[in-house]
Amino acid sequence: MKARHHGAGMANDSVIEWMTLTLIPGLGSKTIWQLVTHFGGVQALFSACAEGEKKAANIRPTVFSSLANPAPFRQQAAFYLKNIHDQGGTAVCPDDEAYPQLLQETLTPPPVLYLQGRTELLNSECVAMVGSRAATTYGRRSAFALARALGASGVTVVSGLALGVDSEAHSGALAAEGATIGVLGCGLDVVYPRENRELYAQIRKQGLLVSEYLPGTRPEGFRFPARNRIIAGLSKGVVVVEAARKSGSLITAELALEEGRDVFAVPGQIDSLKSGGTHWLLQQGAKLVQSADDVLTELNSGWKRQRGGGREQSPLVAASMDPEALALLQGVEVYPRPRNELIVSSGLGPAKVTELLLLLELEGLVEILPGDQVRRIG
Repeated sequence: MKARHHGAGMANDSVIEWMTLTLIPGLGSKTIWQLVTHFGGVQALFSACAEGEKKAANIRPTVFSSLANPAPFRQQAAFYLKNIHDQGGTAVCPDDEAYPQLLQETLTPPPVLYLQGRTELLNSECVAMVGSRAATTYGRRSAFALARALGASGVTVVSGLALGVDSEAHSGALAAEGATIGVLGCGLDVVYPRENRELYAQIRKQGLLVSEYLPGTRPEGFRFPARNRIIAGLSKGVVVVEAARKSGSLITAELALEEGRDVFAVPGQIDSLKSGGTHWLLQQGAKLVQSADDVLTELNSGWKRQRGGGREQSPLVAASMDPEALALLQGVEVYPRPRNELIVSSGLGPAKVTELLLLLELEGLVEILPGDQVRRIG
């Protein structure tokens, strides 16, 4: 267990030292951890290099020179940290109490996490939700509903703020007045994708934004697999909602398995390429998810079934306020059914069925499809 700093000044000093390491060219997260572990701490690393001691670390000459003379990088780090604080953000390193315990237990934790929002969420009960950027209607709806139910149960939903499943996961948690963490593959001050700028602002205000990259860092392809290890590392389990056989979501699932976390998968249509990845995960032993209860029960976390103060309630409660609406709902199946069949089977007139279907649609219980088809979604 690493020593933790308690005073604000000591914490800032420690963060600056870790930030200094990340600013030295040629040092990535894996190498930083190898060096810190080998020398017994960040300060010990700098001291040994300043004294010309290489030991057995086999440090490249250019990197060794920077470690022996870190002052310019330390000044840069202090400058960046001040700007981050001025923008209402903060940064934590593995020596801080605020650094997430689950993430610290992973193979290569980020040396520094840059944060904007509710930092207490870092050590809350987290479940990740990932899936296709080009999600189907089914995938988006499933992600939103599952995240909403998890958020209402007191779970923090973690995702990557991408389009598709990620966006629906964040939105579902927020709709239940729940907690959500967005892990970025760029700097905290870079909104990517631009289409998610409103969601980004909402998470910044009501949830937490997390990045291992300095402000101003642009989104590049290689950063997203690295970001995925943070999504998995923060979470007790990862739910894959919809994913092709070869996708970044499966990378996240594999990272979760490597860290001993639970992996869950939502089944889809057998003829949909978008569900090939989730079906493969199920074949490999991932836990099948039909509702949030499957996740909560499997994790055996003891989380509250209903978070106090949330707006989430069973949609059937709302629908039961009108007995005719409830009776009509019982005749709607998960597979599309023509409206005319519902009119005949219900014994109600066309106008009344249209009125009740509108009520059920507003409650999020049915979906009206092209061709005047109706299906149940709750």
